[in-house]
Amino acid sequence: MEDYTAPATTQTWHMKAIAAALGVGLIGFGGYAAHEHSAAKQAEQNSAQVNQSLQTTNAQVSQLTAKLNDIETERQAEAAKQQQIAEEQEQARAARKTGVKTSAGKTMRRDDPRFKKMQDQLDAQQAALNSTNQNLDSAKTELSGSIAHTHDELVVLQKKGERNYFEFDLTKDKSFHHQGPLGVRLRKANVKHQYADLELLVDDRSLTQKHVNLLQPTIFYAADSEAPVEIVINSISKDHIHGYVSAPKYRRSELASTQAQTTTPVDNNANGAPSLKARNGNPN
Repeated sequence: MEDYTAPATTQTWHMKAIAAALGVGLIGFGGYAAHEHSAAKQAEQNSAQVNQSLQTTNAQVSQLTAKLNDIETERQAEAAKQQQIAEEQEQARAARKTGVKTSAGKTMRRDDPRFKKMQDQLDAQQAALNSTNQNLDSAKTELSGSIAHTHDELVVLQKKGERNYFEFDLTKDKSFHHQGPLGVRLRKANVKHQYADLELLVDDRSLTQKHVNLLQPTIFYAADSEAPVEIVINSISKDHIHGYVSAPKYRRSELASTQAQTTTPVDNNANGAPSLKARNGNPN
């Protein structure tokens, strides 16, 4: 007769079911715990970001407040300065109504003869200053309008016949190259900053002219010249320059000789009208 084993199999199945349920429960609990931990960590990161943002905002607010304070301080200082200027102008207007202060600090009335003398001196000085400024402006305009940038422009200036022009090409050398009324020697050519150092031989005297910029006229007066001699550099390369010398067409001695030869003595005839005399002294 066989043994009956069915109850043992049922008990085993119940144990497995309980174990599986416990396993599912543990897995669910572990997942929930992991989810809660992740949520807590995310909340902590969000809180840190909010705190960082608040700190940045507070710093920006502090900077803006400091700038506003600086602007207000500058505005107050400017207002005080303008007020001081207005007060000084008002004091000056009041002083002009009554008189003028001298350099010694004493007040001089307008009806004082010394005031008129002082005013005349100031007017003369102002007129002289205006004349000097006009001469400088005229000289600048004349020089800027007579600079040749190229060989073709130099030919145009030469054709005007107002001055003599001597074009040159110089390399760095120890000897002078004579160009018109002077000798020129290149000592240094700065390509980066476009200037050159020159040594000039004028009236047997050696002159050093440093930092001659490109297209910047350098002028000086020779001993026998009423108009200035001008030297212009219109090209600078390594150890090489190109330019020209501009000199007056006539020397002072030549002009004086020409004027003496063209001067004709004048005599009066019997009718009182002027008549010319020949150079040999005989009347025409």
